[in-house]
Amino acid sequence: MMMLGRGPDARDNQTRQIRDAVSNVEKHFGELCQIFAAYVRKTARLRDKADLLVNEIYAYAATETPNLRVGLKNFADEFAKLQDYRQAEVERLEAKVVEPLKSYGTIVKLKRDDLKATLTAKNREAKQLSQLEKTRQRNPSDRHIIPEQAESELQRASMDATRTSRQLEETIDNFEKQKIKDIKDIFSEFVTIEMLFHGKALEIYTAAYQSIQNIDENEDLEVFRSSLHPPDYQSRLDIVRANSKSPLQRNSSLKFSSGMVQELLQLLCYLTQVTRLQKVKNKSLNIKRIQKSAPKYLTPISWKCNFVQ
Repeated sequence: MMMLGRGPDARDNQTRQIRDAVSNVEKHFGELCQIFAAYVRKTARLRDKADLLVNEIYAYAATETPNLRVGLKNFADEFAKLQDYRQAEVERLEAKVVEPLKSYGTIVKLKRDDLKATLTAKNREAKQLSQLEKTRQRNPSDRHIIPEQAESELQRASMDATRTSRQLEETIDNFEKQKIKDIKDIFSEFVTIEMLFHGKALEIYTAAYQSIQNIDENEDLEVFRSSLHPPDYQSRLDIVRANSKSPLQRNSSLKFSSGMVQELLQLLCYLTQVTRLQKVKNKSLNIKRIQKSAPKYLTPISWKCNFVQ
């Protein structure tokens, strides 16, 4: 007859450990999945807020002075580029971190089904053993009257429980092996994705910082100051400067103006004589007389051009 006392107890202990291991994975992988998913959602919301910030910087830059406008636009271009990398970060985290963790919901369910099958076989064995023990208790003095069918059913139940326990052990061994590998892969992917993003972020932020530093403050300040004055400001400034000249400068200007008037009067007298003398028949004689009386700044060439027809 088979010795059945130790086998079921060992399987009970093994089943309990497997159930605890599966429950532990179900609990903590579920928490990790939820937290990583929230992390990804926060990153996506940060990307959305950054897009709004880019649009506002563009709008503000359009209202500013030339150098500041260019600097802000370049900064916004770099910051917008960073959001493209942030979008890639979100997509990779979703595919490489959240989805593998989420898949453990199905994996744990399958392991619980395997565990349930093992428990069913174990309970069947325990039931057969209980029935056999009751029969023995009713006839403690004669064990030969125990029905062969009860012994056969107990043996069959024990074999089935042993088989399912062995299958469960192999299954849970593969489960544990895959779990460790998946944890390594998931966290390695997470770190790699974050390093790629932050490496690009450092590069882009450096360019954005340089765009701001390249803004010429003095030149933009001059542009702003010029915009404060109306267009005729320079002409009024010239008048003020003229009125602020010394008496000597003003007298020299007056002398110069009187000389110009004197020359104009001489020219006017001269033209009057020309008009009168054109009526005289002997033009050549009159022209010679006019030449003698002409102002010094009129050359013979100009005479020839104007009077020799």
